[in-house]
Amino acid sequence: MVNKRIHIAIVFVLAVVLTLCSCGKGISLRRAPITDTTLTEKQLDSLRFDREHHYSENYNFVVRADSLCLLKQLPEEALVGMPTDTLRLSKGDHLVVADIHVVPTDKVDSIWVQVAHDQFTFGWTHESELLPAVVPDDPISQFISFFSDTHYVIFIIVIILIAAAYIVRTSLRRNAKIVHFNDIASFYPTLLTLIVATSASFYASIQNFAPDTWREFYFHPTLNPFVVEPVLAIFLVSVWAMLIVGLASVDVARHRLPFGEAVLYLCGLAAVCAADYIIFSVTTLWYVGYLLLVAYIIFAMWRYCRHARAQYVCGNCGQPMHSKGRCSACGAVNV
Repeated sequence: MVNKRIHIAIVFVLAVVLTLCSCGKGISLRRAPITDTTLTEKQLDSLRFDREHHYSENYNFVVRADSLCLLKQLPEEALVGMPTDTLRLSKGDHLVVADIHVVPTDKVDSIWVQVAHDQFTFGWTHESELLPAVVPDDPISQFISFFSDTHYVIFIIVIILIAAAYIVRTSLRRNAKIVHFNDIASFYPTLLTLIVATSASFYASIQNFAPDTWREFYFHPTLNPFVVEPVLAIFLVSVWAMLIVGLASVDVARHRLPFGEAVLYLCGLAAVCAADYIIFSVTTLWYVGYLLLVAYIIFAMWRYCRHARAQYVCGNCGQPMHSKGRCSACGAVNV
């Protein structure tokens, strides 16, 4: 009965995933070569800029810095020392790219970007000053930007590791169920930790070996794995797999353990997954994570096969059992 419910839940989530994928923006991240000879030189330049910088005219940003200064006059006027005026935008202001201008004589940054907040508020700024102060106007991009901020990342790492250590220590002292050490008779929790660890390592690998691909995803995010580069498709599939296996783990814990123990077990599982993500996403950036990942997979599989895998099933209620004897669920004796 439990397995049937899990299968139903997985099918439901898959249906939701396919629905979300079919309702996406429909913009493919697979870039085709620029070979159209019917386009004007300006249009070709715009396409080349979009290919190299991942944004172009009419792209939407949100100011994430405390403020952003814009030059009202043309960039050339400022470069020759003419009097100019500036305006200041505040954090949270929405912007749209109105124009992009290349000034070869500018030794600071040859690329100037004109952005507009409304029809009366617009101005120019260097691209090198614009991009650190804004974030794409998309929830996924803003999520990526938040977790890429060094200050936030350090704070989150410290909090998660402290919480994970406390929850694991509490579970071990109470002899409560916890993944890898005193696990329930289900492979879903172990599988979830392995998916998280592998995904974290793969995410760091993309940043190491394909940073431009990740930058393209940052500016044009999607949850549809069918419209992106193969390397990003694998990453997105792993993200959806986390959700599906996570729901299956919750369902298993809910049926195998009393409510209080199930809550503690799931908190421990979340703590272990959070620690896995931090450890493998950071260590893989320094290439040590690959060796750690192999060792972790071997450890997790050994612990599951040796201590968590159920070899018997109760003949009365169907509850998985590690050994013959009295069933902990219904009390029936199995010999």
